[in-house]
Amino acid sequence: MFVRELHLRDFRSWRAVDLDLRPGPTVFTGRNGFGKTNLLEALFYLATLRSHRVSSDAPLVHSGSASALVTATVENDGRELTVELRIDAEGANKASINRSPARRSRDLLGILRTVLFAPEDLSLVRGDPSDRRRFIDELVAQRGPRWVAARADYDRVLRQRSALLKTAAAALRRGGDQADSVISTLDVWDGQLADLGGQVTAARLQVLAELEPHFTRSYASIAPHSRPATLRYRPAGGVEFDTATAESISEVLAARLGELRDKEIERGMCLVGPHRDDIDIVLGADVAKGFASHGESWSLALALRLGSVELTRAEGIEPVIMLDDVFAELDVKRREKLVEFTAGAEQLLITAAVADDIPAEIGGRRIFVDVLDDEDGRRSTVVGDDTDAVTERVEEPVSGVSDE
Repeated sequence: MFVRELHLRDFRSWRAVDLDLRPGPTVFTGRNGFGKTNLLEALFYLATLRSHRVSSDAPLVHSGSASALVTATVENDGRELTVELRIDAEGANKASINRSPARRSRDLLGILRTVLFAPEDLSLVRGDPSDRRRFIDELVAQRGPRWVAARADYDRVLRQRSALLKTAAAALRRGGDQADSVISTLDVWDGQLADLGGQVTAARLQVLAELEPHFTRSYASIAPHSRPATLRYRPAGGVEFDTATAESISEVLAARLGELRDKEIERGMCLVGPHRDDIDIVLGADVAKGFASHGESWSLALALRLGSVELTRAEGIEPVIMLDDVFAELDVKRREKLVEFTAGAEQLLITAAVADDIPAEIGGRRIFVDVLDDEDGRRSTVVGDDTDAVTERVEEPVSGVSDE
């Protein structure tokens, strides 16, 4: 699998850019803040419908614009699909596949499979549970639309139930018949939350079980003298699952919701469900967060991404591997391991602020990124390409290379 074309309009710092890409390594170089990462972010968004940097869509749209447009042509085993996503600063996004409108944006999922390794990945080990939930949900999402439909419905029910819990608390304080009516309504929402929560959790557990052996082997390869690394799903609210089926998980969640109802009403929030779960990254017998050294944390984060590549390959798909300025963060040993692992990638996209950070073993194409800042505003631009394969749409050429 590889991306043959990428077109951006009003995405982040890019007003307009058209890139012809190819298999093999491509390195985007330029100073920090010039827009290199935005190119990878656009592809990652097409693959997951999420940014790896922000939680909302508004920052993805160029300042002063109402929407951004991301278009990519993806080749996979001889089959070519062009996907397009209009990202609105406000309101629902719109997608198309081969110029035909898609019913939902999530219909794009599974067409492009990527693994992105970025400096932010250190938070997978040291950060909040939400970082690790996002990681596993991204892996689930790339398996196709049906995997994320339950999560979207779960989030909707969670918002409505949370609002009802606050209403119930207020009704109980006032007293009267309204409290009984609100409490009886909670029974309906509990059933929906438990059912959808079971589906979301079961999907996560399946992906985690498939990922773990790849993660364990990747970490052992990176840090052969360290203790073994494993992964463990940790449900919130004192929940334990005997089996990983959606039905059995739903039953456990429903029972626990009943047990915690008074406490949830008192606090006005849902205390149990996949929105509060965590994934423990375990080194030896200890959870890595809070005690793993800086080097161990980087090795664990790298192993999660390398394991993700192997997981996708096990499905018969060669993902597009993207490395966002990570060589500057790694020591020599980890750089060598990353170079060795990505040597066989069908398409490898790399960003680097300093060209010398890229190991000499990585050849391929170099694309040079800069910024323009004039009366039309500040925006990213391509100022050089060692293969002349980039076309920029611009009003005035700069240094013999077309700009925006």
